[in-house]
Amino acid sequence: MKILVFANFGMGLYNFRKELLEALINQNNEVYVSLPNDEYVPKLEKIGCKFVDTHLDRRGTNPLKDIKLLINYMGIIKRIKPNVVLTYTIKPNVYGGIACAITKTPYITNITGLGTSIENKGLIQKVTLKLYRLGLKKASCVFFQNKTNQRFFIDNKIVKSNTRLIPGSGVNLELQKFEKYPMIDDNIKFLFIGRIMKAKGIEELMEAAELVKVQYPNVQFHLIGGSEENYYKKLDELERLDIIKYHGQQNDVHSYIKQTHATILPSYHEGLANVLLESASSGRPVLASRVTGCIEAFDEGLTGFGFEAKNVESLVEAIIKFINLPYDQKRVMGIYGRRKMENEFDRNIVISAYLKEIKKTVEKEKHNESIREVS
Repeated sequence: MKILVFANFGMGLYNFRKELLEALINQNNEVYVSLPNDEYVPKLEKIGCKFVDTHLDRRGTNPLKDIKLLINYMGIIKRIKPNVVLTYTIKPNVYGGIACAITKTPYITNITGLGTSIENKGLIQKVTLKLYRLGLKKASCVFFQNKTNQRFFIDNKIVKSNTRLIPGSGVNLELQKFEKYPMIDDNIKFLFIGRIMKAKGIEELMEAAELVKVQYPNVQFHLIGGSEENYYKKLDELERLDIIKYHGQQNDVHSYIKQTHATILPSYHEGLANVLLESASSGRPVLASRVTGCIEAFDEGLTGFGFEAKNVESLVEAIIKFINLPYDQKRVMGIYGRRKMENEFDRNIVISAYLKEIKKTVEKEKHNESIREVS
């Protein structure tokens, strides 16, 4: 069987879906990955994927480029003739879905989050929703990572009954293994992992770090992630003042999680935040916005603390609350977080759901083909 995957970049595909790709390959399927060429492509090829170089402007709104992407997707489908297509993130979901519908190819979609284009009301939201209706109309199954996103798509009549809820991308419990909590230390270390951009709450985090450092000068704020928006000047300034330590893009985030006391994510919106799952799996408490995609990943007061998104005062309050917790309470929070991941977010749950839906989709297509042949 041939399985084609449409995605927008290699990092997400490799870090969060590698085990699914390996499971499909181990079942003797040919797995093709269509995405822009990046440093993760050799890793994907190493596990057995066949790479299809596909230019994609992740944040662009040029309709001519998007039409070109649609035509490109149709060409890829016609050339490979997959039995089923898997799509991830907005543009592959929309244009990959339309391409599959036109070519009458079965496909399964994953809504990894609403994204800024839908979260921000206005013309772009209306256009995006219309495109999503076209892209998801013929989908065999649409996976959602949280109930709120699922309800939004149903209420807006983008999808009907062919939906299924999964625990995000899940977490690899062996890779993100439980780590002993750092020894008692006056220098509490907080960690942010994510793209350096407004929607991730980076502005609130930087302001909160400045305020907290006035009261607690020994506290450290470590930031990991590539800067997708122009924050370099501010990052440099805060680093010179010893407010933050910016580590740029890192491939091995687990080694950083291991050394810190808690992870902070002040995001405005998420599908289901992988950084929170990985941190909790490693035995670290999490501090996160009380927004869909974050609140599912922690239990208030038991495995972490929540705060209001876009609210510096609320963020500072949560940080100080954590700083003042007794050491043993911090450590136990991490233990409970790991337990929550084991019970609710094991990546094998996601893999099983995909294998089941792929099998059902392919069998249904075979049944339809046999009916067409008879008629």
